[in-house]
Amino acid sequence: LHLAERGKPTALPGFDEGAFHVQDLAAQLAVEALSAQPGMRVLDACAAPGGKTLGLMSAVGDTGEVWAVDVDARRLAKVTELVETLAPSAAGWHALAVDAASLPEDLGLFDAILLDAPCSATGILRRQPDIKTHRRDEDIAPLVALQARLLDALFLRLRPGARLLYATCSVLRDENERQVAAFTARTPSARLLPLPARFGVDTGNGTQRFPGDEDGDGFFYALLERS
Repeated sequence: LHLAERGKPTALPGFDEGAFHVQDLAAQLAVEALSAQPGMRVLDACAAPGGKTLGLMSAVGDTGEVWAVDVDARRLAKVTELVETLAPSAAGWHALAVDAASLPEDLGLFDAILLDAPCSATGILRRQPDIKTHRRDEDIAPLVALQARLLDALFLRLRPGARLLYATCSVLRDENERQVAAFTARTPSARLLPLPARFGVDTGNGTQRFPGDEDGDGFFYALLERS
């Protein structure tokens, strides 16, 4: 559902009862791009605040399993709160406060992984213009390094033939298509899969949406398969 007029989500009928969750279109498309199926075992890395976790739970159904992971325990508590409000009877989901690049070995392998990576957030400037006042050039290199570390570690947690969706709410090439190009160059078992045109502009190394596309945020998606 797309509301034609802006307003406070908390004022909408049904919000307090957990009838729905408000999320930008571009963020919702990330779950769709991963295309998790019923019965799958799925990891939501960097899961807070939890909107994508809910989407993945809906996709895998009662027969699937979703692990919501975030390094920040306080932010992960928000995911738990959201799930308990909107899907209080849901089974087969777990929350784990840990660095997604250092998952416990006994967690095993996954059928699908969603990595909505920490980024510059340059794709959401229209909603959070203060980003322009506190983001600096020197912030980007550490973010790119963190994204690469997460990509390298999480890709190894895929079963052969399984897929990882790398996503950011950024419009910067270093975080997006250049990041993916570098990853596939150093990872022979990684194959970049195409996404339909409605997900955005094909950059050759992923798909880019720009702020305002269908009144959504700027977002990047790269669907990677482990051979």
